[in-house]
Parts: sequence; C-alpha cells; structure tokens
Amino acid sequence: DRLRFRGLLPPRRLTMEKQAKRMLEAIRANDTDIGKNKCIEDLHDRNETLYHRLLVDHIEELAPIIYTPTVGQACKEFGTRFRKPRGMYFSAEDKSQMAAMVYNWPQRDVHVIVVTDGSRILGLGDLGTNGMGIPIGKLSLYCAAGGIAPHRVLPVTIDVGTDNEELLNDEFYLGLQHKRIKGREYFEIVDEFMQAVKHRWPNALVQFEDFRSDVAQPLLNNYRETHLCFNDDIQGTGATTLAGCLGSLRATGQDVTELGKQRILIAGAGSAGIGVATVLYQAMIEQGYDDETARGAFFIADEHGLLTKDRTDLNEEQAFFARDEGVGMGLEEIAATYKPTILLGLTACGGLFKENLIRTMASNCDKPIIFPLSNPTSSAECTAEQAYEWSNGTCVFASGSPFDPVERNGKTYYPTQCNNMFIFPGLGLGATLCGSKRVTDRMLYQSAVALANFLTEEELAEGKVFPRVKDIRSVSHDVACAVIREAWDAGLTTKMTKKEMESVEEWVSSKMYNPVYVPLTERW
Repeated sequence: DRLRFRGLLPPRRLTMEKQAKRMLEAIRANDTDIGKNKCIEDLHDRNETLYHRLLVDHIEELAPIIYTPTVGQACKEFGTRFRKPRGMYFSAEDKSQMAAMVYNWPQRDVHVIVVTDGSRILGLGDLGTNGMGIPIGKLSLYCAAGGIAPHRVLPVTIDVGTDNEELLNDEFYLGLQHKRIKGREYFEIVDEFMQAVKHRWPNALVQFEDFRSDVAQPLLNNYRETHLCFNDDIQGTGATTLAGCLGSLRATGQDVTELGKQRILIAGAGSAGIGVATVLYQAMIEQGYDDETARGAFFIADEHGLLTKDRTDLNEEQAFFARDEGVGMGLEEIAATYKPTILLGLTACGGLFKENLIRTMASNCDKPIIFPLSNPTSSAECTAEQAYEWSNGTCVFASGSPFDPVERNGKTYYPTQCNNMFIFPGLGLGATLCGSKRVTDRMLYQSAVALANFLTEEELAEGKVFPRVKDIRSVSHDVACAVIREAWDAGLTTKMTKKEMESVEEWVSSKMYNPVYVPLTERW
C-alpha cells in the first residue's frame, strides 16, 4: 500500500524460483540460439535481477547464448534490434566533452568497464558501434560468473567510424558513417576517454576488448603502468591458454613445469597470437627456463609463413619471437620439420587446420595438444570431431567455442572450452576488491595456475583440460583470491587490511554479488 501497487498487479505473487522457471521455459521454446538470445536480453532490459539469477543458476546452458558463439550474430543484428540503450557511447564528435560526459552515467561506484572500438569483433571484423554487444555480454559474465553487482559495471563503445562498407551504406546504422579515424587523432580520442574515466572512477578496471591488432598492443603499452587495465584478447586469452596448456600437461602425464620443454606452433601472429605467446614465454621464465630456451619453444606463423628474422614486416612484439631459420614455411612444413607438441589456432580462419597437419602432429607426438581458439564456431580452425578423427583419438583438445562430445570407436571424448570467461571475471573481481593499482604479468600467471589447479583428477581422466562451466563462480573465486594474494605481495593493494588478507577466501565470498530481490520498504 505504501508503494501504491494495490490493484495494479494480479493478486497472485510468483516467487523468484517460479519466475525463473517460467522464463527458462520461454527461452528454451525458441528453436534458434539467436532467438534465445533475443528472449533473454529482453529480460535483461525488464528485470536485471531475474536475468542474473537465471545466468547464475544455468550458466552452462546460457553462457553460449549471451556470449560466444551467439553474441557474434547478436552484434550483426544490434542496430535493428536496438530498443533500449545500455552503457555509454563515446564518439569522435565528443572530443573535448568526455570529462563532462562521464558524469551523465548515473552510477557513482563503477568497478569494471569493458570498452571496444568495434574494429575487430570476434572473427567478424569491423562492426563499428554494433560491437557494443560484446561489452554487454562480457559484463553479464562479470556479474554472473565473477560476482560483481550490475550497478558496478559499465559497457562502453568508442566510435571513430567504420571501414565496413555495408555499414557505411546502411541508412539505419546507428554509428558514425565515415571511414575510421586512425593515427594520432585516434589515440588522442582514446586517451581523452581513459583520462575522463580515471578522473571520475579512479579505481575502476578498464578491460580493452576487440581492438584491431595494430592498436591493441600500443594501447596496452600506453596505459598498463598508469591505469588499472588489461587487454582480454592479448592477456586474458594468454592466461586462459596457459591454464589449458598446464592442464594438458597434467592430462598427458607430464609435470606442469615441463612447459619450456614443449614445441609450440601458433597459427596467427596478430595481437591474440602474440599475446598468448608472450604469456606462455613469461610462464616459462617464471618456471626457471632461460630466455634462449623459452624463445626457442615457439614457432609462430601468419599468412606469409613462419616469423623469421629476415622479414621486414614484423612489429617489435612479433620480432621478439622471430626465428633464424624456416623462411616461408607454412604450417604443414613447420609441423613436419620441427615436430611440435602443441598447436594453437588464433587466426579466425575457419577450417585452417587440415587433415594432413593434424596427422603429421599425431605421427610425431603421442598425445598432441590441439587448441583451435578462434570464435565464433564458424571461425574455428577445426572441429572437435576432426581433431579426434585425424589424430586417431590421441589428441588433447580444447576450443574457443563449445563443441558437443564426440563418439569414436565406442569411446566418448569430452572437448572442453578454452574460454576467457574462466579468467577475466575472477581477475576483475580480485583486482577491484583489493584496489590494485595495476594488473601485472604475475597476476595473470597466478590466475592461470589457479584455473589449472581447479581441475580434478576425474576431469583430467576424461581428457578435460578446463573445469565445467557450471563451476565458474567457484573458479572465479579462486582466481580472485590468487590475484589478491599476488597484489598484496607486490604492495599494490589500496583497499585491503591485514585482517581481511588473513581470511581472504571468506572475505571474497562475502563480497560476491548474489542476485536476489531486495525489499523496497522496510518491515516494521
């Protein structure tokens, strides 16, 4: 009566459990994943608490619907589906206004910002402002998997134009319809955004997401020492892949400290491929391998072949991994010559891993580790079925997009998903709870170790190298604790007390968001 709701709603009140059950049935009634995505995102706009309750309770079923692989199609349809704004849009037309603009956002206590410029959305390329679906999806996972309250997250798109001709000619496109701004002016726009964000929310974590390779690394280099930030495509993918490699070593009967003894073939020398190589290299150094041994473990190839020192088209990060020999070698020749034990795909080129490549690996290695990591599913370098078939069932497999179990010769193989959602929610939770000044390489390493250690012996026996998605909140908790411990040891925390540190696991659990309805009025 105090809220004057009497007579405005039907008399019977459904519990949250009943409401969730009804919505889940409505979602499942859709025949397509994109239909399910539309249904659950409509709920996101209507009832945010119930939306996150569904995700927490059914994360294994719904994560592929709100994020990869379905989010790619949702981004393509973003403009036509746009009904209600979510997040903030900073554009080239807002130059000199961003410091004031940030105060238009109503929430004062923002903890995590996911920002994209829409230039390289998954394996789909330049989607401009339509790429906003990525920050929205990522932050849904931050809330459900990482336990960060939804009023503390902010999705952002920086619109500097688009080079996508279809969007430039689309009369209903919602973004700036001119070619992308590049060079100095581009970096000035991003810098104005970064300074504005830090001024209003000095302790917020900024996650760079789906920026083109030619700007992703420079942006990370510019801000990683002065802002609490990281690039998920470079560092998040690297840490997740490292955890998968450590788990794979355990699954093949090797010790995790034998990472530096592997021969690693990476297909793709963009920001993601080089980012993965960098994190794996740093892990080898952490384990006690010298620089020469660690660098010698890598064979990185792009569309022009193996990265070698005679090439003049390499940037500084690529040149770090360039080899003396192997000029012009393609993947199959590299595999035949150097006999790699690990094959990683980060190219967004669907079907790149051919039968001969995988059979060559399997003939030179008892248990080859094969990770086609590109998203969405159509961009995966090979399928789980192909990997198991061409390796005669001997490979250890994980992929960027989910694949169903594979039946072969009376045996069931369970491919697991090498998805960044095992790392970034816990990393963000830990870094923001302790008020870390920055994200360090050792935090990423400790995150990967925590993820790898979460695997049970039973899961390893089934060939799994990542935990079950339904356990992701527990994974995020462990990752957050590992990040906090590392930040504490490095003297980077600004919010934690010694007493909180002594009971860090219980303290983190108490801080994780649980989506339940909060009373609007106090009981007398």
